[in-house]
Amino acid sequence: MDNLLYISALIAAIAFAVLVIYLVRLLKESERTMTSVANTLEGLEKQMEGITTETTLLLNRTNALAEDINQKADKLNGLVDSISGLSSTFTTFSASVNEVSETISKIAVENKEETAQAIKWGNVAMEVFKKKKDKKRTK
Repeated sequence: MDNLLYISALIAAIAFAVLVIYLVRLLKESERTMTSVANTLEGLEKQMEGITTETTLLLNRTNALAEDINQKADKLNGLVDSISGLSSTFTTFSASVNEVSETISKIAVENKEETAQAIKWGNVAMEVFKKKKDKKRTK
């Protein structure tokens, strides 16, 4: 019976030794994995620093561009206001021209006969002027 007790103690010791060996291997693999993860995180941290720097530069440029666009938009608003005023001026001028045109048309209708006579005399004067001019050229 003593032998049986020694054999069971030997089996337990061997099982314990196998378990310890397995745990040592597991811990070594875990250490390698953790080292790899730590290296990866260090690289990632460096990349994040670079990204942060580039993002800050991009944000500054974007802010400068937005400010420039706002300044140009303000200038453009002034131009649009000026064009709007010019449009009002043209509208007023057009109305004035229409009034003058209507007035002239009314006067021409009222004075048809005098207008026709003035046109006839104008034509006669132009023909006399042309004849004098032709005579001067032929001489």
